[in-house]
Amino acid sequence: MKKFLAFCLIVVAGLEPGIAQYSPNYEFRGVWVASVSNIDWPSKKTLSVAEQKEEFIRLVEMHKRNGMNALIVQVRPAADALYPSAYEPWSEFLTGKQGQAPVPFYDPLAFMIGETHKRGMEFHAWLNPYRAVFNMRNSSIASNHLTKTHPEWFLVYGDKKYFNPGLPQVRQHTVKVVEDLVKRYDIDGIHLDDYFYPYRIAGKEFPDAKEYKRYGNGLSKDEWRRSNCDSIIYDLFTAIKAIKPKLRFGISPFGIWRNKSQDPMGSDTKGGQTNYDDLYADILLWLEKGWIDYVAPQLYWERGHKLANYDVLLEWWNDHAYGKDLYIGHGIYRAGSNAAWRDPNELPEQIRELRTYPTTRGSIYFNSKVFESNPNGWSDSLRNHYYRYPALVPAMPWVDNTVPIQPLVEKLEGNKIKLVYKGEEKIKAFAILVLQPGAEPQFINTQLVQVIPTSKTATVDLGSLPDIATGKKIYAITVNPNNNVSQLTEIR
Repeated sequence: MKKFLAFCLIVVAGLEPGIAQYSPNYEFRGVWVASVSNIDWPSKKTLSVAEQKEEFIRLVEMHKRNGMNALIVQVRPAADALYPSAYEPWSEFLTGKQGQAPVPFYDPLAFMIGETHKRGMEFHAWLNPYRAVFNMRNSSIASNHLTKTHPEWFLVYGDKKYFNPGLPQVRQHTVKVVEDLVKRYDIDGIHLDDYFYPYRIAGKEFPDAKEYKRYGNGLSKDEWRRSNCDSIIYDLFTAIKAIKPKLRFGISPFGIWRNKSQDPMGSDTKGGQTNYDDLYADILLWLEKGWIDYVAPQLYWERGHKLANYDVLLEWWNDHAYGKDLYIGHGIYRAGSNAAWRDPNELPEQIRELRTYPTTRGSIYFNSKVFESNPNGWSDSLRNHYYRYPALVPAMPWVDNTVPIQPLVEKLEGNKIKLVYKGEEKIKAFAILVLQPGAEPQFINTQLVQVIPTSKTATVDLGSLPDIATGKKIYAITVNPNNNVSQLTEIR
């Protein structure tokens, strides 16, 4: 059945089965850009402002070339900020010293959003909800950091300090941080990672007995911890939607919700830790209640893994997305780590497999820096094959079902045209599509070949379109900020 569905997807794309360059018109293609420990950006604490800007431009250009349409950038790694904040100090990973602003002063977040949008890509602001001190031995801590001004909010576990999830004040503070981001910045989404309650350390209990005694209210400790995570997700969802109802809210959880041995609904896996039982994150509840718009489970295992098989988990998450968007997190950082990840076919097979599920809407890759070395030729493979043609981030009808008006076409000299938008609602792009001869002119039957960021007009050189457009009908559409598309306008 899955193979039949894959065949149907190819046919409706307007390309013959077997065409290597086929790709969906709607597909999330994102990359996680980590700032903690200078994993991705900035690559060093000692970079000048000019070097930071140059490095980010190289980063976004690289991902644009590879066919990506979204960056998920870590802007709050440890109760600090990569932007001017009234609530938390500047991050040490930006300037080398927590609380120290960049000199000359600039707003890195505003800069990154602008450079990302300029290239027609989305920017999702990634926050860590509970981590406060990344490493107690050597982290730089400013005098105005919350661990100094409100030490009673924090707990020590291992070599890190965490916000105490059981305190109402902690949830209120996190909501204020997110509200500030949503109000001040033109972001496309708020994104939380997998770190809710910390991963267990063998032989050590998370030290929240006092808070449980005060706030447990008759629940078991596990139920109480899950209720704390449920509360922060609900609070963030309601706060985000109250300010910008169309802004998207997503989570990238650990790849296993529960094992089947723990719950009949669980996956046929043998994970040592799980979201539900160890991190106290009941992802399925959040999806079912509609508190998040997308989920991006981190399926960093290979196909055929004995304890956590990629194929098994891919199918399980597809069966449990509750109508919300599902994007798959790929562990491209694992390239070369074992025989499976030395196989150049591992990542391509993962992409091919996820495209056989109509409920899976795309991929996110960890991490950005790995792409610089083109591991196993995967950057080339994405750019020249799987992502050869652009894709729009999937529209979410429960967020926005507005249909923009279609563009007008004006003939210019030579082989050029001008596209004009005369609607009143804001748009973010025009797109060019091609249709196979004989197919009905609908978006689902076309192949997207070009996306042009704009707010009103754009000039298109039809001679620059890829070879796939030769001998086929060409159409233009309007794309609104939430990726809904207009009816097709034929370019004659």
